[in-house]
Amino acid sequence: MSSQEQVLEVARRARQAAAELAPLPRAVKDAALNAIADALVAGSERIVEANAADVARAREAGTSEYMIDRLSLTDERIAAIAAAVRHVASLPDPVGESVRGYTLPNGLELRQVRVPLGVVGIIYEGRPNVTVDAAALTLKSGNAVLLRGSSSAYDSNSALVEVMRAALADVGGGVPADAIQLVPGRDRDSVKHLMRARGLVDVLIPRGGASLINSVVEESTVPVIETGTGNCHVYVDAAADLDMAVDILVNAKTQRPSVCNAAETVLVHRDIADAFLPRALRALGEKGVTVHGDAAVRAHAGEGATVVEATEEDWGTEYLSLDLAAAVVDSLDDAVAHIRRYGSAHTEAIVTTSQSAARRFTALVDSAAVMVNASTRFTDGEEFGFGAEIGISTQKLHARGPMGLPELTSTKYIVTGEGHLKGA
Repeated sequence: MSSQEQVLEVARRARQAAAELAPLPRAVKDAALNAIADALVAGSERIVEANAADVARAREAGTSEYMIDRLSLTDERIAAIAAAVRHVASLPDPVGESVRGYTLPNGLELRQVRVPLGVVGIIYEGRPNVTVDAAALTLKSGNAVLLRGSSSAYDSNSALVEVMRAALADVGGGVPADAIQLVPGRDRDSVKHLMRARGLVDVLIPRGGASLINSVVEESTVPVIETGTGNCHVYVDAAADLDMAVDILVNAKTQRPSVCNAAETVLVHRDIADAFLPRALRALGEKGVTVHGDAAVRAHAGEGATVVEATEEDWGTEYLSLDLAAAVVDSLDDAVAHIRRYGSAHTEAIVTTSQSAARRFTALVDSAAVMVNASTRFTDGEEFGFGAEIGISTQKLHARGPMGLPELTSTKYIVTGEGHLKGA
């Protein structure tokens, strides 16, 4: 069987599974999710062993430690992943929820209700936790999922999918094991065939770096929900509490620098640059951060700080490392202009004690999430109470920001009459 035939075969099975899954009640889906969570914990040793092979290959290939951190699984991480699955099980089921409803003047009763999207394809890079998050969210929302992770996590993803499919087979209740499938193949051909499976796959969601996302958006014939890269900004306003600003910036950059909601640029109002920058640069230096600064920032570099000259490329870079671009701006509006030019519409933050500044910033910044006096690291499905996320959408259709269960549904209209006929 050719690579294309293999991909189309799993897509056909997913199509059938989606049809079987859609009408199932919440109790059945929740039981399946809890069975998956139990199976992940029980199979932790096997999963960690498979993951160790992926990590070893990544190290041999010279992969950065930040990327290896994203790839790595431990017993503790698997327990946390399982807990997230149980959280998804505890959430309300969006399927069948009435979005709106009313009686028309002619007596027809109209309801708009949520329905599953159908078959969801996920194309993602070396983060095996996405395998489980995506499976849990799609199952709960009545969708079948086709998972195409990177070759760097192939052994990990294979083990995770095998454990989840076995749990579905054991628990019964009518949830088909084919609701969760790994797309066969390690080379790019399998990705290409998935992107061309229009009619079998209803939507694709890419998760990863800019090159992956752009490739899927440009080449796919299947509709795509674009999850964007995270060139996230922290703007320190003239009216900022400096202690708070330092704490937020350090957390946003260093708490976990390899993820998309980590800060990549700090913009500092000129009026407080003299007071703020020496403290901030020193605090960042203590955490091992290299600051790529403009001339005004470099002028404040002191002992303990690592500051290099910023290039034009730095302003648009998602580092995913302990690097940070930094610039001094003359006004809030200049900060907004910088964000609009270089940002990725993911998450931006303002630190300020001024309500008017906060209102203006949140009104002018056109990103999926805007934080006021909070770290960019909070843009996350679990932090938002979604249990997990399928991705963070930076487009405007059909979802924006962290995508949870409702974002994995569409709607249909149910119209009830009493023998109503449309006149000529």
